Amino acid sequence: MDIRFLGGAGEVGRSGFLLEGSKNILLDYGIKLDRKTEYPEQADRVDAVVISHAHLDHSGYTPTLYNSAFPAAFGTLPTRDLSELLINDSIKINRLQKTGQRFVKRELRELVNNYIPCNYRNPVEFGEYSVTLHDAGHISGSAITEIEGRKGRVLAYTGDFKPEPQTLHHGAELVKCDVLITESTYAMKDHPDRTQLRRKFIDHVKDVMDSNGVALVPVFAVGRAQEMLAMLQEEGLADRVFLDGMAKAATEIVMDYHGFIDNPQVLQKAMSNARWIQTPRDRSHALGGGTIILTTAGMLNGGPVLNYITKLNRNSHIFLTGYQAEGTNGRNLIEGRPLEIDEGTVRIKTPFSFYDFSAHAGRTDLFNYIRKAEPETVICVHGDKDNSEKMSEELKLEGFDAHAPKIGERMSIEF
Repeated sequence: MDIRFLGGAGEVGRSGFLLEGSKNILLDYGIKLDRKTEYPEQADRVDAVVISHAHLDHSGYTPTLYNSAFPAAFGTLPTRDLSELLINDSIKINRLQKTGQRFVKRELRELVNNYIPCNYRNPVEFGEYSVTLHDAGHISGSAITEIEGRKGRVLAYTGDFKPEPQTLHHGAELVKCDVLITESTYAMKDHPDRTQLRRKFIDHVKDVMDSNGVALVPVFAVGRAQEMLAMLQEEGLADRVFLDGMAKAATEIVMDYHGFIDNPQVLQKAMSNARWIQTPRDRSHALGGGTIILTTAGMLNGGPVLNYITKLNRNSHIFLTGYQAEGTNGRNLIEGRPLEIDEGTVRIKTPFSFYDFSAHAGRTDLFNYIRKAEPETVICVHGDKDNSEKMSEELKLEGFDAHAPKIGERMSIEF
């Protein structure tokens, strides 16, 4: 089997890995949202695509596969519906911004029509291959893909995964394999202790509310919004939360498939206790002080967050809880630059903090997972060039046949 690296190699974003054998199986096909949208290389004949999870850097380019062909699409039910939600939103944004759109809604509908829902640990036969999805612990429906060939050899693709438990997720399942394609996002960094981080975050939020400020928490609509909402429910603060943006629709989808999350009853209670923004008047109430606003977008690039960020009172605070990509408003805020809002620039005076509630594996978890999976070959992707190459070199010192490929490269494996 050959592996072609169409995107997501030596970078974070636009993941796309084409397995070329008796059947051509594409692992993810996403876009990269930076200063401009970037796309993976063109996939040749594709018999099937496996979507590891719904985030656009993994799912956002899949509709282009349905321009003139109709490959099978494998993934979980939450991934199907959440991908459709996010891709539809990307179409809407591109139209508003008058940027080029490389596919149309008809192709998105074909993706949904050709989608084959999979449950965790239930193998699906596809030609001579057996495809099994395992819980990746990243977001609702996220999956580690296991592909077994006719010789009994196993390839596993982690997608984005989190071995450490979160409020709504068990840790990622271990998949023993011969070849492992793994993310390397945080190959050189460990995340802080989750329990201590949570306590610090909650105490800080309470301090802001006690001073009649607004705790503005920008979140990714899929994943982080539900995690933060459930956490605030467990801390008895959900009734102080105003939930705005696409996070509302995403949370409803997550609850539609509550079997794919841990502690669904906590999220259900949080949905009942939180106040859902529906009108401009609701937004005025949210800004009244002593409140928590959970809203998209997580990197401050568009979305309702920009309606709030310039209207916060002087006792308010901005809580960044996720990765802020280069070129985004979130990165601009961290680095002291003005934000781009409504075709102008605005310098934000409200203080901010960064809390690393990452849903990715940190360095220690990455290396421990690889050792336990016992692959012969490890392929490091979904990390910047420096991270993936350093991770590959360290794994070689441990005896693994490790690689950090580049986009456009083709690699042959025994399978």
